[in-house]
Amino acid sequence: MSKALALFYRHGFQATGMDLLAAETGISKTAIYKHFATKDDLVIATLRLRDEQIRTFLFNRMAELAPDPPGQLLAMFDALHEWFASPDFCGCMFIKASAEYQEDGNPVWAEAEAHVQRITDRLEGLARAAGYSRPAAIARQLAILKEGAIIMATLGYGGSTARDARDIAMQILAERL
Repeated sequence: MSKALALFYRHGFQATGMDLLAAETGISKTAIYKHFATKDDLVIATLRLRDEQIRTFLFNRMAELAPDPPGQLLAMFDALHEWFASPDFCGCMFIKASAEYQEDGNPVWAEAEAHVQRITDRLEGLARAAGYSRPAAIARQLAILKEGAIIMATLGYGGSTARDARDIAMQILAERL
């Protein structure tokens, strides 16, 4: 599963065919299809794995970097800065999935949307714990900043995008006290 995840992450979902997956993983297409009825089922499974990995990294780093909910909201951008600087950074699998699977009701798109919602829900919980007014609005705004920073970093603007997003987040949070 981790090899499929790495291939999808590096090359995208549509560009990564089953022949390439079989060749790179050393698992025959027949064996892959015994576990996953369709390629989309495999894509969804890799997105679920990536969701767990990203949320674990992000939420753990936020907690390590800041002891309290207001600090953790800002620490999200520090964690993003670290991620963007890593040599294996290739953007966001969920942004890629939402771009490649745009059809209404597509389960791959729904999995990407669910990932963003899970992060937004966590941000809302932190905003509520911090005592901010309108925690749902803050969470949505911070999620927008997070996603925008990822896109800008993917386009080559580097780690400064996380720092810029952090500065904007500080302004948002200061206005909501």
